[in-house]
Amino acid sequence: MIMEGKFTLRAPIQMLWDTLLDPKTLRACVPGAEKIERLDEKTYDCVVKQKVGPITVRFKFKANLIKLEPPGYIEMEGEGEDIGKAGRFVQRTSIDLKENADGDVEISYRCKANIVGKLAMFGDRILKAKAKKVEKEFTEALHEKLKSVV
Repeated sequence: MIMEGKFTLRAPIQMLWDTLLDPKTLRACVPGAEKIERLDEKTYDCVVKQKVGPITVRFKFKANLIKLEPPGYIEMEGEGEDIGKAGRFVQRTSIDLKENADGDVEISYRCKANIVGKLAMFGDRILKAKAKKVEKEFTEALHEKLKSVV
């Protein structure tokens, strides 16, 4: 399954870069995040709880930064499973930050995820709709967080 999108925020690009790599800010902005802890410069240990259809899952996973080009490009991969054994996933995500002439930053992302187990029975349509909802909530939380800093 491939999920793609873009959104624009008004903030200095370096601040956005730093924010997207800060575990405390990510925990505050990622919907359902119970734990986001940096283990080293490139590895995060995460637990995120989400409801997909009638199933509630708590994914425990590691996210590894595999390519960084400050302040414009992040590539990461992750792998994990639901604590209740409802499914497993492997994902690879790229994030591009591009500063516009008016000072806004366009953030575009592409995530390729392979999901197996009970969650896979929902299919791409439901999982993509859930991903869009999570993106919207994340964007709103990130925007609010940045407003308090800018």
